[in-house]
Amino acid sequence: QVQLVESGGGLVQAGGSLRLSCAASGRTFSTYFMGWFRQVPGKEREFVAAISRSGGGIYYVDVVKGRFTISRDNAKNTVYLQMNSLKPEDTAVYYCAASSSEAISVVVATSYDYWGQGTQVTVSS
Repeated sequence: QVQLVESGGGLVQAGGSLRLSCAASGRTFSTYFMGWFRQVPGKEREFVAAISRSGGGIYYVDVVKGRFTISRDNAKNTVYLQMNSLKPEDTAVYYCAASSSEAISVVVATSYDYWGQGTQVTVSS
């Protein structure tokens, strides 16, 4: 089992940057496939980015490609989401998630076993 704690959210102007971090408990972080999702009130949780156990496989939703970068540091039990050129439509609660499955559909929220509590990102125009 793993516990996830996100940090780094906040209020930023359009065009600005934020770096989200997700710290995981336990000594088996490297065995988890990690993802970032976001959610706005009244809408379903939306896939943002994912990274494989070794970091060799990286996936993004089209609307963030070229602006967001996911990375992980297995020695620090942490996954990151660097968000640049932020837009008002990026405003959401951002969640990190972990999957212990060997084969998953990275964009599907139900593929992930563990979730953090979320961190609010607000982008003003």
